[in-house]
Amino acid sequence: MDIKAPDLGVESAEVSEIMVAVGDVIAKDDNIILLESDKASFEVPSSAAGKVSKISVEVGDQVSEGMVLIEVDSDVDSEAADESSDSSKNEPKPSKTDTEDSKYTEAEDANNEQAQQTKDNADSSKTQNNTGSATTHALPDLGVEEAQVAEIMVSVGDKVTADDSILLIESDKASVEVPAPESGTIEKILVKAGDMVANGQDFIVIIGSNADTSDSSAADNKASESEDSKPQQSADKSEQATNESKQAASPSKDDAATDSKAAAKSASNKLTEAQVNEKLTEVYAGPAVRKLARQLGVDITQVSGSAINDRVLKEDLFAHVKESLTTQKSAINSGSGAARASLPSLPDMSNVEIWGETEIEDLSRLQKVSIPQLNYNTYLPQVTQFDLSDITETEKLRSELKGGMKAEGIGFTILAFIVKATAYALTQHPRFNSHLSDDNTQIILRKTVNMGIAVATDDGLIVPVIKDVQDKGLKQIAIEIGELAGKARDKKLSTKDLQGASFTISSQGNLGGTAFTPLVNWPQVGILGVSEASMQPRWNESKQTFEPRLMLPLSLSYDHRVINGADAAVFTRYITTLLADPRRILL
Repeated sequence: MDIKAPDLGVESAEVSEIMVAVGDVIAKDDNIILLESDKASFEVPSSAAGKVSKISVEVGDQVSEGMVLIEVDSDVDSEAADESSDSSKNEPKPSKTDTEDSKYTEAEDANNEQAQQTKDNADSSKTQNNTGSATTHALPDLGVEEAQVAEIMVSVGDKVTADDSILLIESDKASVEVPAPESGTIEKILVKAGDMVANGQDFIVIIGSNADTSDSSAADNKASESEDSKPQQSADKSEQATNESKQAASPSKDDAATDSKAAAKSASNKLTEAQVNEKLTEVYAGPAVRKLARQLGVDITQVSGSAINDRVLKEDLFAHVKESLTTQKSAINSGSGAARASLPSLPDMSNVEIWGETEIEDLSRLQKVSIPQLNYNTYLPQVTQFDLSDITETEKLRSELKGGMKAEGIGFTILAFIVKATAYALTQHPRFNSHLSDDNTQIILRKTVNMGIAVATDDGLIVPVIKDVQDKGLKQIAIEIGELAGKARDKKLSTKDLQGASFTISSQGNLGGTAFTPLVNWPQVGILGVSEASMQPRWNESKQTFEPRLMLPLSLSYDHRVINGADAAVFTRYITTLLADPRRILL
């Protein structure tokens, strides 16, 4: 006899555990297989008794309704089987499952019902009467070891009918409503909101209604009907028992929808899942994966699943985030989209009376390409540290050297000193010369300093890179700054000239301004902004007087996930010290 998967409430589920072995003798309704879907874990009972002769599935297989799980050799005695077979000759030919179920005689059904009734009476602390007895009920299998009572949906004295929702249980996997096990009146609630509960724990006491007595009488009336109707009654009861087993083994589609809504309601106070909730039912993903998607801020409907039936795994989420942050195509689609996610669309500005005259101007190609990269800053917790460096002595040294440099055709600006000092500071504070890993668990430290230098062009800002700055002298740095700036203005920069930066310097030179907040160029974790130097009065402690000093404003922006405020202050002050006396670099 083939034991098939019942209605699972979902398209398919994964075999998590096989609870029987070949040769085992099982009874009807014994649990044989544990299935796990994206909504819950549930045990599948056997629809017939017998000896297990074959197991047709393995752990990890995906099964769906009607698939053969195991095969059993029926242990029903031949006489009962013959009687059932003879009775069934006068009936329309049933399906295979109904044929097997109909082998059970009415006597066996009655014995099963009597045994079940005896068990119920043993569990009950009172004898059933016309008004029903008070019965203590235990929680069904929750699919997890324990879960929390999120809400109690009834009160003492309330009248409930079987399958009415009475408790909302919440675990890491899902929120599930526990139905009333029978109709009646709530006498006592044994748990309270916030309690951690486990499978089989007593949770409620219900006084059964008269419906129980009516059901028992109805069963007696059915048993006293003519012998001709016994086969049909047996088939009906078998079908009913099978349906009840299906309902008990797995949540119905309506229950699954209710559970999904409850989970969404529970998470709504924590994350903005409502924006994609309408489409979530189309996604095949487990509760843990959906929770991770909410934590990462990922619209799970945009993630492609790699498992069977396009099921979305945690690895798919990580791959989606990585692709969004590293590929140009994803940068355009998700980067700018993320930036505008919290912004409404522009209003209609065609009304001249409100907005006045307008004119449309296209962005340059460079600006369009830069926008997705700039949008990454919406993901970074950026902070800026400001400081001043006394470069009076450094400027005197530069003035002494620039004449000889100019004779060689080299532009020797203060930027060469800033690049050299910053590169040396990065070797002493390597955390600023690093990147944060995709999973936010590691820091990738760079062993070389590739310095990005922001250059203003007619088309916008561009950042060429000087490689291995830590090994180069001031003269070589000045030469490469001049070469890269010229290539940027002439639009002759190659792809290699723009790749590999580990840190960036953005200098406003003599454009004016006292300070600004530069944006960290992801995946870097820091950028140094340099404003125009100016003469300022500074107190000379040894001379006890003010004297004019050339002060250079510095603005260090950093990714707070990697750099804390104290380290940023120390790093910035270290650079100011090096710029005040470049000879320190030689020590």
